[in-house]
Amino acid sequence: MKLNQIRDNDGARQNRTRVARGYGSGKGRTAGRGVKGQTSRSGVAINGFEGGQMPIYRRLPKRGFNNIFRLSFVEVNLNRIQNAIDTGALDANNEINAVSLMEAGVVRRSKDGIRILGNGELKTKVTIRAVGATASAKAAIEKVGGELIIDTTRPGSEKSEEVAEVKTEKKVAKKATKKETK
Repeated sequence: MKLNQIRDNDGARQNRTRVARGYGSGKGRTAGRGVKGQTSRSGVAINGFEGGQMPIYRRLPKRGFNNIFRLSFVEVNLNRIQNAIDTGALDANNEINAVSLMEAGVVRRSKDGIRILGNGELKTKVTIRAVGATASAKAAIEKVGGELIIDTTRPGSEKSEEVAEVKTEKKVAKKATKKETK
């Protein structure tokens, strides 16, 4: 093959149809758009129009509704948390919450909060802060000596940060009083 022999495949480049150039071209007068009316003009978008017949979206019955107040939780199984701890993505000594799970790559986003499911086995003692958990997950966390903190405030909101600060201050004060009593 030589450079002067290189060319496109047949049909790769089609010539533009030259419309409205006389009757002899076959695309004269109305340029292939038919006769008058909406579709003969530019800017036509009649999606869902069925020629005056009742359209399908009106023939079919409406059913159900969308609850705009419904919360959507991200569900995380215990085995995914344990895998993240084993690989070193999560630190078992620190509290595991929505932010730490996102940073570790366990979840992509927190939506309205994290819900812990009991699938898998937890081997490490951890403190988990979540919006909710199943009974089996709670039992598995407590079985290894861990702690589950149910926090219903939305993660990432100012209120949740304030609540977390207050709770940590209370914990520090509680530990300090325990040390003083000993």
